[in-house]
Amino acid sequence: MDDGLRVTDRWTVPAAELRERFSRSSGPGGQGVNTTDSRVELSYDLAASPGVPEPLRARALERLAGRLVDGVLTVTASEHRAQLANREAARERLAALLREAAAPPPPPRRPTRPSRGAKERRLAEKKRRSQRKRDRRVDGE
Repeated sequence: MDDGLRVTDRWTVPAAELRERFSRSSGPGGQGVNTTDSRVELSYDLAASPGVPEPLRARALERLAGRLVDGVLTVTASEHRAQLANREAARERLAALLREAAAPPPPPRRPTRPSRGAKERRLAEKKRRSQRKRDRRVDGE
């Protein structure tokens, strides 16, 4: 676990910039649930990290604004009974969040119009539907 967190092929977060906290986890665990600190909180100071290129940092800070507390992104994992498994889950979750936040924006949508055939098919289907409903009426009109 001493190696960095690989986010993309060109971006790896150094292990020294990650902070882990452990606490007691709720959920499954049997007799050991009250004695082991298996819950993991993994924190990364995105705003102050020197290893993030500036345009990437700005995009990630903007996209993760709702999850950041003073520029720090925190992820928790407590779904496994073992602390090691929770550490791995937290690292994977943090990497996925950072990867998604750093992804380039999608290409802008080019507005299109429906074709003449599509308009005609839609209107023909509307006429068929209204005729079907008209045929179901009992009063004749």
